[in-house]
Amino acid sequence: MTVEPDVRFGPVADAVAAEHPGLRLAWTEADATPGRTPEALRARLRTMADRMRGADAVAIRQREVPHLYRVFYRHVGLEPDAVRTPVEAIVLRRMTEGGLRPRDLISDALTVAVLETGVGVWAFDAAALVGELRIDEAERRLVLADGLGAVAGLFDEASSRAQVTRATHRVTLVAVAVPGVPDVFVHEALWTAWDILGGAA
Repeated sequence: MTVEPDVRFGPVADAVAAEHPGLRLAWTEADATPGRTPEALRARLRTMADRMRGADAVAIRQREVPHLYRVFYRHVGLEPDAVRTPVEAIVLRRMTEGGLRPRDLISDALTVAVLETGVGVWAFDAAALVGELRIDEAERRLVLADGLGAVAGLFDEASSRAQVTRATHRVTLVAVAVPGVPDVFVHEALWTAWDILGGAA
């Protein structure tokens, strides 16, 4: 029997949903700590990095999902050539580093998920979150929030309260889907990261 993650879609504040129809938040959880990247994942990163050449880096922004993120960034006042979309940030990192150097198990699982799907995926310390995650607005910007308030800007890393640390033992994997991105890509992104982290093991 195939085991799959329990992917759930979180709420979007009414005002945000009205202004940005189609903006979605999906998440799942996995038992994981940010330990050393295993060799199989290191090899996977090397293979992915080797496939990315200069022309590929330029072309990636024209693919369906990365292009939708660029459109949405501009719609909310972000210039994607300055504030990189999730997949373009990784491509730029590959060009700067000359590869994709392993960081830690959780970070590298996210890297693979984003590169394979184009969907932005982030990790939060599940134990630090209170209640259900949602997309909201705070101080005139879009944020991810829980019962205590904002835990990250919509496309930013987690705040100090919800950051993954060495003490983390369970993570909440969060995908932010901009309008137009098919749900199948969202599920695939979360499944990829979840599977790398050990899935239901």
